[in-house]
Amino acid sequence: MEVDDEERQKQSAGEGEVEEERENERKKSVVIKIPSYQEVFETSQAKPPPSLFRPSSSFAEAFSFIKNSEFYSTPPPPPTSSSQSVPSQVNSASRPSEASCSSSSASASVPSSAPSLSVHNRNAILVSHRQKGNPLLKHIRNVRWMFADVVCDYLLGQNSCALYLSLRYHLLHPDYLYYRIRELNKNFKLRVVLCHVDIEDVVKPLLEVTRTALLHDCTLLCGWSLEECGRYLETIKVYENKPADIIQGQMDTDYMSRLTHALTTVRHINKTDVVTLGSAFGSLSRIMDASMEELARCPGIGERKACLSEIYYVEKSDVDINMDCFGLSRQQLPV
Repeated sequence: MEVDDEERQKQSAGEGEVEEERENERKKSVVIKIPSYQEVFETSQAKPPPSLFRPSSSFAEAFSFIKNSEFYSTPPPPPTSSSQSVPSQVNSASRPSEASCSSSSASASVPSSAPSLSVHNRNAILVSHRQKGNPLLKHIRNVRWMFADVVCDYLLGQNSCALYLSLRYHLLHPDYLYYRIRELNKNFKLRVVLCHVDIEDVVKPLLEVTRTALLHDCTLLCGWSLEECGRYLETIKVYENKPADIIQGQMDTDYMSRLTHALTTVRHINKTDVVTLGSAFGSLSRIMDASMEELARCPGIGERKACLSEIYYVEKSDVDINMDCFGLSRQQLPV
């Protein structure tokens, strides 16, 4: 009986342990796991799709699919040389000349595009991007212009440029012209300040612009309309490479013309008087040495003009300077 009781106790103890294990497992399954902030942030981010790019080992392998497409066509065969019918001796003799000609033609054809582009730019006014929207551009009609990255407002040639300034804008920004001139850095021989006079009271602002232009070796051109300003730019561009003979006075080479230029610098002496004095005295030195009585005896001179002989004695050195300037010498006039 005692043995049976012990076995029963062991069985009941084993069953109790099994029940405890089941309860522990049940408690473990009920526990809720709370994820951390990092886990929540990582799961909320959208993951990029896997890349389908597979780098090729060579250029030919990467574009090998083009041969199978409808856009691919086989290249034409290389052209046959036209000199096959010529004897071998002629071919051997002509090969060096052909090579030299081909090399010279290749060297001449390669840089031909660069000069054409430079000539294309030289024939046009290069306009800075700062001038976009300026109504002045509508009035540049006789000369081509194009936008470019230039320091000045208008590049009129290799050594000439222009800065555009409105007096209305100058009243709002008085230092604008100074800083723009400073950006040029003496890179141009001719630096033009094109001033558009678009206000009524111009005395004070125009004086400031004139002072700034003169102090920085700039040429000031004033235009009272946009058409006039555009005409200035066109004229400077057209006459870029032309000499100054058009605006220079023509100096005659004969002695009488140069004598006329020298003596007419004296007030009340006209060209007729010069002819009379030249015919009477024969040379410039005799005219300068003549007395008042001798001058008064000349027809058309009279006492009033004869009194001017004092000027010859007082300013004799000045007359000598005029003689040197006009290429005169103390020689006899032709009779």
